[in-house]
Amino acid sequence: MLQSATSVLPAPAAGATRLSIRNMVCPRCLRVVQRELEKAGLVVDNVALGAANVRTADGSPVDLPAVEAALQAFGFALVEDPRDQLVEQVKALVVELIHYTPAEQQPYQTYSHFISERLGRSYAYLSHQFSLREGLTLEKYIIRQRVERAKELLSYQDAKVAEVARLLGYSSAAHLTNQFRQVTGMSPSDFQALGPGSAGRLSLHNLG
Repeated sequence: MLQSATSVLPAPAAGATRLSIRNMVCPRCLRVVQRELEKAGLVVDNVALGAANVRTADGSPVDLPAVEAALQAFGFALVEDPRDQLVEQVKALVVELIHYTPAEQQPYQTYSHFISERLGRSYAYLSHQFSLREGLTLEKYIIRQRVERAKELLSYQDAKVAEVARLLGYSSAAHLTNQFRQVTGMSPSDFQALGPGSAGRLSLHNLG
C-alpha cells in the first residue's frame, strides 16, 4: 500500500521485513519500488519514501541480495546500518514535507519539532547523526530543500516571491531571499528572470 505524504510506516507485521531504501525522493519512486518488489516475488504491505514493509508469500526469509540487485537497476539501494536508516528516515520526512505536502496541510510547528515528534528522537540526536553520516548539518539540508522547492515554484513566471515565501512557511519574502541568495548566489527575482528550463534546478538525488 502506498503511503501518503509525511507518513511514517507502521511497524512491520509479524513475519514481515522492513526495508530501508536510499534515493526514494518522489511519488514516482514509490510506484517503481513497489512494482520491482512485487516483480521480485514479494508481498508489499506498505511503501513510503525511504522504506517498505515486505514479506514472502510462503513465509520464507526475504532474499535481500536479490532485492538489492532489482532495486539497483533503478538507482535505489538498501540501507543496512541502523544509523544510516535513521538518517534516511529524516531525509524522507523533509522531502515529503517540503516538496509534496500542500501548504494547507503543513504542520503549525518548527521543522525540528515535527521531525523529532515523528521519529520519536530528540532533534539534537537526529541532527548529530545526520551531520556524522552526511557531512552536512540537518539545518543546511532543510534550507537546501526549501530553496529547491522555491526554485520549482518560481519557475512559474507569474509566481510572486512573497507568495512563494508564504507557501514555504517563511516569515517574510526577505527571509526567503536571504536563504535563496546564500544557497544560489542570486535573488529569487534574478533566478526567475532566467526563464523556464533554467539549469539552476538540481535533481533531488543531488541535494546534500
